[in-house]
Amino acid sequence: MTSKVVIRGLTKSFGPVHALRAVDLEVASGEVLALLGENGAGKSTLLKILSGDYATDAGTIEIDGRPVVFRGSPDSKRAGIRVIAQEPEILKHLSVAENIFIGGLPLRNGLYIKSYVEQRAAEELARYGFEEVVSPATMGSDLSPAQRQIVEIMRGLVVSPSIVAFDEPTSSLTENEVTALFRLIHQLRDKGVAVIYVSHRMHEIFDVADRAAVLRDGQLAGVRDLAETTENELVKLMVGRELSEMFTRTRVEPSQVVLQVDGLVNEYVDDVSLSVRAGEVVVIAGLIGAGRSELARTIVGDLSRTAGTVAVDGIEITSHTPRAAMNAGIGFAPEERKAQALLLKRSVRDNTSLAILDRLTRMLFVRTAMEREVVLGIVERMRVRTPSIEQEISKLSGGNQQKVVLGRWLARKPKVLILDEPTRGVDVGAKAEIYAVIDELASTGIAVLVISSELPEVLGLADRILVMQAGRIRGELLRADATEEAILSLALPISESAEESHR
Repeated sequence: MTSKVVIRGLTKSFGPVHALRAVDLEVASGEVLALLGENGAGKSTLLKILSGDYATDAGTIEIDGRPVVFRGSPDSKRAGIRVIAQEPEILKHLSVAENIFIGGLPLRNGLYIKSYVEQRAAEELARYGFEEVVSPATMGSDLSPAQRQIVEIMRGLVVSPSIVAFDEPTSSLTENEVTALFRLIHQLRDKGVAVIYVSHRMHEIFDVADRAAVLRDGQLAGVRDLAETTENELVKLMVGRELSEMFTRTRVEPSQVVLQVDGLVNEYVDDVSLSVRAGEVVVIAGLIGAGRSELARTIVGDLSRTAGTVAVDGIEITSHTPRAAMNAGIGFAPEERKAQALLLKRSVRDNTSLAILDRLTRMLFVRTAMEREVVLGIVERMRVRTPSIEQEISKLSGGNQQKVVLGRWLARKPKVLILDEPTRGVDVGAKAEIYAVIDELASTGIAVLVISSELPEVLGLADRILVMQAGRIRGELLRADATEEAILSLALPISESAEESHR
């Protein structure tokens, strides 16, 4: 079954906020259309209209020339549409097989037979190349974030839809799983399925999609054939400025060494030494699995070390705990902000003041007036878009959540700030704002250590680049000498004979 979707004049408002304004869009059968835009541009609203969760204020949707009206998600599903959510809804007390077929369990002779359901799930997982990722018998409560995402994807595909929309599907996937997903999407395209693909990761767009539609402030800013456009042009459509303008680095002459790491060893890193000076941005590059995040977590005491030292301003941190690192002046924003950095059910205020509660507390009570004043200042300085500092932080976009995490450390005034993938899952506009914050922090004399997988980001931010491979630092590049090719040549594994030659 194949279908073409034609959207005309789609309009949706929430009170005074215009989420979509007269959007015209077409997705052809056998096409992958990337849907781009900053957070708040209208992408999620459009997907929720297609899924039947939102009704339109104006405009029409046609599937194969026939007008359709969705009064709820069942209508959308009957029309052959599946929207695969960014946040998987997995039932923890059910198995993977049961989660995949939820609402339509395959029966044998009219009976539910567990082994048969698991067999069918195994066949579907193998059909789409995910048989090595997750077992049909695994319980939902035991799934990793990546496995949860795969189950969510499989749930949408087992019904053989004719129109599929993927909303940020790779946010928790490894490189191998991303490769398998792209192979799956191309299979769907080749079978005539119309695919909509939403992502902030620009390199993915060019790998997986045929065309890109850009939304900006609820309006269609343009549609481009990806074979005939550039990343810079798409960014300009999204945010109104060139890609090169996103990286604002105020070059200052680095002064004394603030962070000194010598001979760090544990099961993840092998004899790692590095230094970061005041006012300097050092970026650690490398492939997934190279040990970059583990190095950061070891420096801040989240992972134990068997050898080596960490010092701030020449004073060694002898207690290997996150509290000791924070007291020494180290701030840390981890890669998994939702799991490791945020209290999702608490307010923006609570999350912003988390790192300075010791300074806001008197006699075991938080001085709320002082807390509110500090938080309001940070929210304004970081340009956090929130209706109130009492807003639950889970309601904010990924970019605004990350700005709260950075603002937390801004309030603490650290000597060293370690940022692990600071723009992961963040739209282009928020990325530019985060880059500006990093530049501001460095210009005030903070030593900044960044871990990044995005090569344009590495090259745009760094004063120096350290490239890791297999738990070791393979090489160092100065900004003036750094290229994507030079970084990759250090990041890629080499043979033992080549290693001996290199030495």
